[in-house]
Amino acid sequence: MKKPSLYSYKEEKKYKRRLNSILAGVAVFFIVYICFTSFLFSMRVTLSDSMQPGVHVKDHFIFSSYELYTPELQRGSIVLVDMGDEDKRDIFMRFLDDFVRFWTLQRVDLSKREDSFYLKRVIALPGDEVSMTNFVARVKKKGGPYWITEFESSERHYEVAIPQVPALWDMSLPFSGTIDPFVLKEDEYFLLSDDRSDTNDSRTWGPAPSKRIKGAALFRYWPITRMGKP
Repeated sequence: MKKPSLYSYKEEKKYKRRLNSILAGVAVFFIVYICFTSFLFSMRVTLSDSMQPGVHVKDHFIFSSYELYTPELQRGSIVLVDMGDEDKRDIFMRFLDDFVRFWTLQRVDLSKREDSFYLKRVIALPGDEVSMTNFVARVKKKGGPYWITEFESSERHYEVAIPQVPALWDMSLPFSGTIDPFVLKEDEYFLLSDDRSDTNDSRTWGPAPSKRIKGAALFRYWPITRMGKP
């Protein structure tokens, strides 16, 4: 909106009203955004390739927020996991961080906690029995009679990247892609990277408690060519 160089008092008032309306609209939109992202949704940009081939670096997602309500997770869901220390920022710093993230399209993070957030795939739920052979997980659902692959147990279709290992690889080595069967305790979830060469998941951390899971991916809104439910 270009300000005229010469105008009457009436035109000046009209111009100021329009400017104030625009500023008020931006302020209202920001407040609504903060409320939604604090209690209902969050927006994140993928920073690693650990979820290849289905999720790429710089994919933009909308996640549910578990601040007020934690829905039941499903096998196969992509979740946002916080493996960092407890967030002890005061309200002002959280607001300032949200403000900066809003105006930089999620590219700047004042809290410096972005490195503690990970996108992972839910493989098994509390009470399930889990094992792994050749980087593919098998699941015996809680109370179920038989083992099935992670793909058969999943509510969603996805693909994984299986790393190539030497022919004489010692399968007893850590992160070899083989896990002996074990049962998840109550409030434990088994999470894996889709790129199985990336072991920054439950193979390293162990099963994740629900308090570490901050949301489930609802929608990928960028890039447009891959827009949709992940």
